[in-house]
Amino acid sequence: MSNKTYMENIEKGDIARIVALMAFAGTLIVYVETMIVPAIPVFITFFNTTYNNVSWILTAYLITGTVAAGIFGKLGDVFGKRKVFLILSLIYAISVSMGGFATSLDELIVIRIIQGIGFGMYPLAYAIINDVVPRSRLALAQGLMSATFAVGAGMALVIGAYITEAYSWQWSYHAIAPVAFALFILSYFFLKDNTAPAKEKIDFAGVAIMASGLVMLIFGLSEGNTYGWLSPLILFSFVFSIAAFYAFIKYELASRYAFIDMHLLKSRNILIANFVGLLTMAGMYFLFFTVPTLLQDPAPSGFGKSIFTSGLIMLPATILAMVFAPVAARVTDARGPKISILIGLSVSFIAFILLILDRSTILDIIEAATVLGTGFSFVLVGIINLLLISTPKSKSGEATGMNTVFRELGMTIAPALGGTYETMYSVRVIIGLIPYRFNGLPFIPITYGFPSATAYNFTYITGIIFLLFAVLLTTLIVEKKGDNNENI
Repeated sequence: MSNKTYMENIEKGDIARIVALMAFAGTLIVYVETMIVPAIPVFITFFNTTYNNVSWILTAYLITGTVAAGIFGKLGDVFGKRKVFLILSLIYAISVSMGGFATSLDELIVIRIIQGIGFGMYPLAYAIINDVVPRSRLALAQGLMSATFAVGAGMALVIGAYITEAYSWQWSYHAIAPVAFALFILSYFFLKDNTAPAKEKIDFAGVAIMASGLVMLIFGLSEGNTYGWLSPLILFSFVFSIAAFYAFIKYELASRYAFIDMHLLKSRNILIANFVGLLTMAGMYFLFFTVPTLLQDPAPSGFGKSIFTSGLIMLPATILAMVFAPVAARVTDARGPKISILIGLSVSFIAFILLILDRSTILDIIEAATVLGTGFSFVLVGIINLLLISTPKSKSGEATGMNTVFRELGMTIAPALGGTYETMYSVRVIIGLIPYRFNGLPFIPITYGFPSATAYNFTYITGIIFLLFAVLLTTLIVEKKGDNNENI
């Protein structure tokens, strides 16, 4: 059955409900994953363990989430996006409901691995929107979906942080579990799939090769700072991932039922959308991961604010990201995705420069963060729009899954490099006193190393370099009057 026939069966009310459902899914996913980050110090105390061990709560999810993004987008094209989305939403709801009942760190890590599978909903959501929304309103729908990043993060930084501080980390999970099941129920009744599943075999060998390469690459990037970038384990993970990706490309080019259509990457705009996504997300996360640290670390390294207070300080940035998402959609509609991306990258430059020049007050932090939130909206809307108008609808799930993998890699690179700078450049801060005379002092100071101003400066300079490369790639985008967003 043709896409046109399917489109005739989708009413305007159905389209609005589907877009709202997908935005709901995106908000939920970002909320759950953001609420975990401020609770890391709580996990260290609760499980009586070290930061290196607790970091696997993030790493395990990141590994499975990245693999799921690459796999389930394609599976949605093959078996039907609605069917795959429902399965993933149920898996996600069950795993979220289990989170608050974890009694050991190992249990929580296993639960997080299962949650990572549910992340495959995110690229599917973009693909579903691409299928049901008319071309004339596609940019606006993509803008609303892109705004879910800011909405979910903003809610988690305030509501999630408050629940964790006032009650417990377990209740942060208990409170959101009914919402996760609500997504599954609403999707079951209201989600429609307007594309015919592709009748082809699943390339299980290709999936295995790609997954193994992604797992080792994410592991190396996430744990390099822990084990040492030149340690045998980390070097092996990078060599293995390079070999796996090379084997994957060779295998897919020769496969009749290729899991990832390598011909998609022959399209200049699709290739650019993927690499600009990687570079931009890396640049954005240089700020997203350092600003909360800067706010919460004790003086003179930071401002010594609580988790909840730092969330309130970051709230204006998330609000502006929401506000400017529809604006970015209108600009993309009127001028094209290339202009939207360039505007967003230019605005993001300003945020980095502001933080390099002056971050001595809370107001300075708020100004830079709000500028970043604005720029992020333009870039993300432009990238997604460029990708989907350049991709046949029959491969939209595959394309968005691939793009999500690229962006996840960028999100992994940022904390890896930032963590290296924080290790290299730190300042000792007194965090406590032992009432015992020592060397003429009435007490023994307890000190701990926190990121210094130099660490932050190098991080932000690196972010600027990433954005510069993104600008250069964006200038190579070829703008067309039409698009490839049809079954071909």
